[in-house]
Amino acid sequence: MSAEMISQVDGGRPAAARPGRAIRPVAGVLPDGTAFFAPVGEVILDGPKVVCHLCGRSLRSVAAHLAAHGWTKEKYCKAFGLERSQPLEGPETRKLRAAALTARLIFDPAIRAGSAAGRQRARSGDLARDAAAAARGRPFPEQRRRKAARSAGTFPAEIARARRERADRYLAAVAADAARRHGQPGLREFVLARTAAGASLAAISREAGLHKDWMSRHLAAVDRELAESVRRQRADSRDAGWLPLLQRLGFPDVPSYLRERHLAQHRTVHGMATEIGLSQHAVESALRRHGVARVPHAAKRHAAGQRAA
Repeated sequence: MSAEMISQVDGGRPAAARPGRAIRPVAGVLPDGTAFFAPVGEVILDGPKVVCHLCGRSLRSVAAHLAAHGWTKEKYCKAFGLERSQPLEGPETRKLRAAALTARLIFDPAIRAGSAAGRQRARSGDLARDAAAAARGRPFPEQRRRKAARSAGTFPAEIARARRERADRYLAAVAADAARRHGQPGLREFVLARTAAGASLAAISREAGLHKDWMSRHLAAVDRELAESVRRQRADSRDAGWLPLLQRLGFPDVPSYLRERHLAQHRTVHGMATEIGLSQHAVESALRRHGVARVPHAAKRHAAGQRAA
């Protein structure tokens, strides 16, 4: 936006424009009676300049100008709902300051030492802890509230889809890098080779230098068919120990045994574990693996239902 750069002299005649002077309507009044000339929670740019809330002037650096009002930047940002990190300078002024600081980093030992100390505090986490402690109990400024409201109202479905696509690309890149480091052309070949050798997904994740749960959590997102193949393979390997026991009881596979005993005959998990000589954890795992809903106290519930009938 462009400010009207005129002012009034005695007699009501417009005078020549004075640099930095702008006629603006009063936008509001602070609780202490101080008038302000720009909306609370916003920074108004006037070309390469920034509008001062306190006087309405357009300046290259409001931060340097605040001393004329007897204000500090911290007080200014708090009064007008701005974030503490909000720059109070125009974009061109910020570029000039950045260029000047780059030169000082090269030639000024004190600046280099201060920069190194700041980076060390950031790496050690001290900077983040101090920032969190300073922000504790401090209300969000109006500027941040407005940013959050705008973000919430701008196509949340599209934003979520873009983030999901970006996350999927990252996971695919991590998987491809892990396979390449182990001499495999892709993740599918790497995982199938290791599972054929008897390795678990946790072991494969560790071999790839990832978190032990990485494959369990993200394999389906990277390659859904591979994840389903591994799931079936793991289910078959876990069921292999059951088959000799179930065949003696007349059941061809684990799902048929679980449905007959648990859903039809209302056997409890403890009862099934005792019958086949396995742990309750193994029976519970089999119920989850084959999608059989567990009914707590199945036998007691069935008996109570029969008595009620």
